[in-house]
Amino acid sequence: MSDLVDRLREGLPEAAVVQDPDVAAAYQQDMAGFCESAVPAAVVFPETVEQVQHVMRTATELRVPVVPQGARTGLSGAANAVAGCIALSLVKMNRILELDPVDRIAVVEPGVINADLSRAAARHGLSYPPDPSSWESCTVGGNIGTGAGGLCCVKYGVTAEYVLGLDVVLPDGRLLRTGRRTAKGVAGYDLTRLFVGAEGTLGVVVGAVLALRPAPPPQLVLAAEFASTDEACTAVCAVMAAGHVPSLMELMDTTTVRAVNAMAQMGLPDSTAALLLVGFDSLDPASDLAAVGELCREAGATEVVPASDSGESELLLQARRLALPALDRLGTTMIDDVAVPRTRLAEMLAGVARIGRDYELTIGVCAHAGDGNTHPVVVFDAKDEAESARARASFDAIMALGLELGGTITGEHGVGLLKKEWLARELGPVGLELQRQVKAVFDPLGIMNPGKLF
Repeated sequence: MSDLVDRLREGLPEAAVVQDPDVAAAYQQDMAGFCESAVPAAVVFPETVEQVQHVMRTATELRVPVVPQGARTGLSGAANAVAGCIALSLVKMNRILELDPVDRIAVVEPGVINADLSRAAARHGLSYPPDPSSWESCTVGGNIGTGAGGLCCVKYGVTAEYVLGLDVVLPDGRLLRTGRRTAKGVAGYDLTRLFVGAEGTLGVVVGAVLALRPAPPPQLVLAAEFASTDEACTAVCAVMAAGHVPSLMELMDTTTVRAVNAMAQMGLPDSTAALLLVGFDSLDPASDLAAVGELCREAGATEVVPASDSGESELLLQARRLALPALDRLGTTMIDDVAVPRTRLAEMLAGVARIGRDYELTIGVCAHAGDGNTHPVVVFDAKDEAESARARASFDAIMALGLELGGTITGEHGVGLLKKEWLARELGPVGLELQRQVKAVFDPLGIMNPGKLF
């Protein structure tokens, strides 16, 4: 321990290396439950690329594991520390180095907060679309590590689609530059995409070239109430089949609607079994809402409420923003993240409801319905061992259901520790073997975020 700290301080300011166990304990884990963690041997806060290189050279020489961390808002245990490791916190590398409105790119350090980048882009009439729910606190580096998504994915896609190039410090301290600054580029293997979603298992991202988009017009939203989730899912399929391009399409099931109603007194009738929110940021959003409203009525909507301006849109979206806080009031929550084809969304919601009954648990679902990404939220009493065990078992049942429906175990939260077993099932033995071989090329000593993914 003392040798490690002494070696680290040879190339870092003394204050950048913390070994106080009370402070280190605060960097032990992210926001995931049911994931093991340990107090790191040291927490390091580099401010330059050269300092990160020093950390990695030291770790390689001493064979010490390194766990890269951002804001630790993740939900898979990917940022959890392991025994004897260096927790490499990148939050102080938080500069926007360049923002170019002609090439429509931003060059940033990994500790930049997602919302800060969005606001900086807006000052140039541009936008950075990826918007995880934790966008006011999560970092760009963390978003890259987990392949984060958000509410706007149905139209704008996920983080991977905006990462043009990366600077990565490899485990041995070498600096790798991948990708490009240009609008197009297909030279060689796409190493940039390989690092997105790698959860810090291949190297440490210390810089990123990100694509920006023109800022869209203000969004208008409608809310449609349904007496069943099947009808709501029928509406989702009808909207997409008709060729509409919503900027947002969110669905809340019965359990979630009732929890939000109880918390915020939003006045939704007890007969509302599903609430669908659809938004457009097109040139004529009112016309789009009218067309989608008609499709919702044809699918069985009991009420359709279109907003007339951005203020009313925000009021309608408030129900979705309150979904997780409302479910949190019911007990300890474990948030799942399973994506299925849109055509199987109704089966997914029905299956989750059945799992809730089978395991005698409250499970609410809020979903990015436009891209089939569901978030079943299991509610349980963490002090009740039997109920906690049922909660963990229900999580596995939900994973299995997603795969049975042709889906994936994670649409945007990542694998981390929580879904290692399920990643192996999704990839199959050949895929798993090849992924392990790829990791061995970049990290032959196995020191980069060990135990994560597989």
